[in-house]
Amino acid sequence: MAVGREEVEVVKPRSDKREYRRIVLENALEVLLISDPDTDKCAASMDVGVGAFCNPEGLDGLAHFLEHMLFYASEKYPVEDSYSKFIAEHGGRRNAFTSFRHTNYHFDVNVDSFEEALDRFAQFFIKPLMSPDATMREIKAVHSEYQKNLLFDSRRMNQLQKHISEESHPYHKFSTGNWDTLEIRPRAKGLDIRNELIKFYKENYSANLMHLVVYSKENLDEIHSLVEDKFQEIRNTDKSSSRFPGVPCSSKHLQILVKAVPIKQGHKLRVIWPVTPEIQHYKGGPCGYLGHLIGHQGEGSLFYVLKTLGWATSLFAGEGESYWEFAFFTVEIDLTDAGHEHVQDIVGLLFKYIILLRQSGVCKWIFDELSALCETKFHYQDKIPPIQYVVNVASNMEIYPPEDWIVGSSLPCEFNPGTIQVVLDKLSPDNVRIFWESKSFEGSTDMVEPWYGTAYSINRISASTIQEWISSSPDVNLHLPAPNVFIPTDLSLKISEEKINLPVLLRKSSYSTLWFKPDTVFSTPKAYIKIDFSCPHASNSSETVLLADLFMGLLMDYLNEFAYYARVAGLYYNVHHTNTGFQVTVVGYNHKLRILLEKVIKKIATFEVRPERFAVIKEVVTKDYQNMKFQQPYQQAEYYCSLILRDDTRPWTEQLEVLPAIKGEDLTNFLPLMLSRTFLEFYIAGNIERGEAESIVQHIENTLFHGSQPICQPLYPSQHLTNRVVELGTGLSHFYCTEGLNPSDENSALVHYIQVHRDDIVMNIKLQLFALIAKQAAFHQLRSVEQLGYITMLKQRNDYGIHGLQFIIQSTVKGPGAIDLRVEEFLKMFESKLSQMTNEDFKSNVNALIDMKLEKHKNLREECAFYWKEISDGTRKFDRRETEVEALRQLTQQELLDFFNDYVKVGAARKKTLSVRVYGSLHTSEYTTDKNQPVQPSLIQIEDILSFRRSQPLYGSFKGACGRVKL
Repeated sequence: MAVGREEVEVVKPRSDKREYRRIVLENALEVLLISDPDTDKCAASMDVGVGAFCNPEGLDGLAHFLEHMLFYASEKYPVEDSYSKFIAEHGGRRNAFTSFRHTNYHFDVNVDSFEEALDRFAQFFIKPLMSPDATMREIKAVHSEYQKNLLFDSRRMNQLQKHISEESHPYHKFSTGNWDTLEIRPRAKGLDIRNELIKFYKENYSANLMHLVVYSKENLDEIHSLVEDKFQEIRNTDKSSSRFPGVPCSSKHLQILVKAVPIKQGHKLRVIWPVTPEIQHYKGGPCGYLGHLIGHQGEGSLFYVLKTLGWATSLFAGEGESYWEFAFFTVEIDLTDAGHEHVQDIVGLLFKYIILLRQSGVCKWIFDELSALCETKFHYQDKIPPIQYVVNVASNMEIYPPEDWIVGSSLPCEFNPGTIQVVLDKLSPDNVRIFWESKSFEGSTDMVEPWYGTAYSINRISASTIQEWISSSPDVNLHLPAPNVFIPTDLSLKISEEKINLPVLLRKSSYSTLWFKPDTVFSTPKAYIKIDFSCPHASNSSETVLLADLFMGLLMDYLNEFAYYARVAGLYYNVHHTNTGFQVTVVGYNHKLRILLEKVIKKIATFEVRPERFAVIKEVVTKDYQNMKFQQPYQQAEYYCSLILRDDTRPWTEQLEVLPAIKGEDLTNFLPLMLSRTFLEFYIAGNIERGEAESIVQHIENTLFHGSQPICQPLYPSQHLTNRVVELGTGLSHFYCTEGLNPSDENSALVHYIQVHRDDIVMNIKLQLFALIAKQAAFHQLRSVEQLGYITMLKQRNDYGIHGLQFIIQSTVKGPGAIDLRVEEFLKMFESKLSQMTNEDFKSNVNALIDMKLEKHKNLREECAFYWKEISDGTRKFDRRETEVEALRQLTQQELLDFFNDYVKVGAARKKTLSVRVYGSLHTSEYTTDKNQPVQPSLIQIEDILSFRRSQPLYGSFKGACGRVKL
């Protein structure tokens, strides 16, 4: 590998103004430099070609454990967690992940702090410190991460697929690690895990196996100099890149049907074939071509047939896990109860479609259409945050030649029927692995996967058996998709004569309001349309909430065949239920966006309940509600917190209770009532003109409100809905105790919420600054030092403009009551740190927050999400960031201390707290004790959530003036 600068023309989108340079340092570290003068954040990602496949025998999880340990400290920066603290206090984020083949470390930070952040980052790979104390603590963190994932079906099934493979192949290994693999087993063998960790680092982490991406505001020469200065000391031991010859599945692991018991309700079918990895032919895209066809959802597709038969609710097809030496092509199908009874027919139909593909031959017109779609998507891709970008590119660097580091395999451009045929030939009955998941298999399995405890059984299936399934499957009309009419051909930009920098209220009537903002920033041929349907009758009761939910599911279901082509062509739509009705969102290339939107509106206007589809969607919704109890305990705690605070929320258990009795005719009768009184709030933005936006609104008003038999009428003034939040009592501490919904989950959780204020610029910036300063300190103390749990966070909370703080912790180590005390102890400890903070540190944090606020939106969706929140909350402070920056410049250190003393510190006179405690199976005895503790005058136990909520005052809503907004 040549050392120095090597001129390589990196393939990049036509709209990409960034500059790129590939360099190789003297230690053989390969680097891509990216200069972006417009960026507000700098970022870096180091991808190390050492992953879980490299774990030494008997030390499962060691590579993942090392990833955790490198964050702690280095010889140059020996203070524990100082890297994370520096990043957090300078507006950044940091993380890492370990895959089978590599480990990726990455961060972003405000521009003026990048050099020091990069220096701290580089020291991970030069001279890290792995102290004995930190080593033991972090094993517990890895174990907590493992415990968090124990009840995730995706993790369980992924490990089961690995388990049923060659034991001698690294694919078979357990990659996460836990207390058993990193402490108990090594100790039993006389191994010191810290010594093994250091040995693994020294033997494997070599500069020639690393790929670095550095993204900065500076020019390429300056970045070049910076990288040479920071990273040239990384050792190069000329370690050979690991190769893993052979395949993970021999003949005994093929032609099998595995029945497995999941945690959640529902049935899923995964049909998997080992195939030639697409990376070996990435410009021909064989797996992408086949995944496009087998996974298609238009008329004549496999999914269309399965859906028509009432057997499936979703289908995905494509290359799943992929490595240079081997890969798997997967077809994943979510089954209905009826589909569960027809799995043999479904497998038969899948192979019938594969036979159709063989008989049809590889079609050039389909490849060309797919290639054109990919080319448009690549050249008009949205800009994403630098931290995501550097991770994506660094992950490509080991795999692709330098000219394709940006594009990767996203531009199939070489039509090669032979390579597609090679993969297609692999999709055969004698090469298949079928994994079938269902709770109905409970009690009828005879094996258990050792790491996650998944019950399963294996049956052999011959090619002749599958041939019988093919022959006996229904005779249906399977055919290739039609040409895609949604492919955009007009990608021109519409130049707005008027420069509208903030959303304006363009149109207002008794039927609707229209907020409008043309694209003045991104210069992309895309538009964004959101329509909020405010329908008071949709939230009258738990029954109407449920009926509205069923309506959303059916509407999306009806639209699928038509709109799937739009989705393939880069037009996305969504219809989702809200607490006041529902929302329709359409986003993508503006050329044919209106066609899709008008189809969605027409479907709403002419909606009819089809009994056979109603039964399927009701089944899906039922399972979704039943599976709520399998949420992570911290998610349950957040749900209870919202139920206590938000006046417009209803318990999901009520919907589940009324669900069995709901019939199709109930929905038929409900829909005219729900839509009878409606108010629409539009937000239209992007590459779209004022007149066009107004025309869209007029068309929708005509469709819904006008005509001989209008579907909708305007709301009465009294019907405009508001979102209101409980105002907790000043100086009071509230707590709610409940047992976790899943008795098998050992994890407990706490949400410790501190309610502070109703939206106010000065109060906002005090809260935000405190959260910025305290966030990493809380994580370090409660997660790194005390090891309460892997999920530990301090973040801001905003309920319709009511602001506060919340600590969220999930743990098996301590019960929620004990964790609550630890949070208060942290606040006591942090009080002294805050009071002792130097003026220099205060100014540094203020400047970091200012930089974060002035960060520009990266793409149209991000900008629209910001402005839509202002509209939906009713706050409408579109210049919020600028006004908050001005307030920050005036803020004094004493004002921040006064804020903490008044609203946050333990015992503060104006403090309002709510602790939601969810008790896992390890802490049931503590649940009884905590629930029965003596109640003090300032401590209020919430016994019944709805009774408590009804008894409390509510903050005024910013939506109170809805319908009376002035133009």
